[in-house]
Amino acid sequence: MRAVIQRVKSASVTVEGKVVSEVNKGLLVFLGVAQEDTPADVDYMASKIANLRIFEDDEGLMNLSVLDVGGEALVVSQFTICGDCRKGRRPSFIDAARPEKADPLYQAFMDEISRLGVPVKAGIFQAMMDVELINDGPVTILLDSNKLF
Repeated sequence: MRAVIQRVKSASVTVEGKVVSEVNKGLLVFLGVAQEDTPADVDYMASKIANLRIFEDDEGLMNLSVLDVGGEALVVSQFTICGDCRKGRRPSFIDAARPEKADPLYQAFMDEISRLGVPVKAGIFQAMMDVELINDGPVTILLDSNKLF
């Protein structure tokens, strides 16, 4: 499971000209599910993201999590971050999970991060979405449950 996590002042998802989800201060999480992912990956990613200390404290140090600041998470399914661009010029998505596997794990991730105390909003699985954000910092973190970057 891979995630691109952005600390945001606000973020929203629009589908067919209609805003379907929006958050204020918090995280925008682009989540990609790989073929080999399991519920253990869901648990790892939800806990890691909920507790990542990427928000500034009173001294300007990144010592606070989204839980600490009372932030929200907007989670957007994005299989393209499972793409492999090492060969040729066109990404290969062979490692991305098929929708019948990816959707339940995407839903489970949102359930788990919510259970941990983070209010969650979502994009629409498999929809063409316009994602708008104001990146705070900017702070962008790459996270993979299966390997280090």
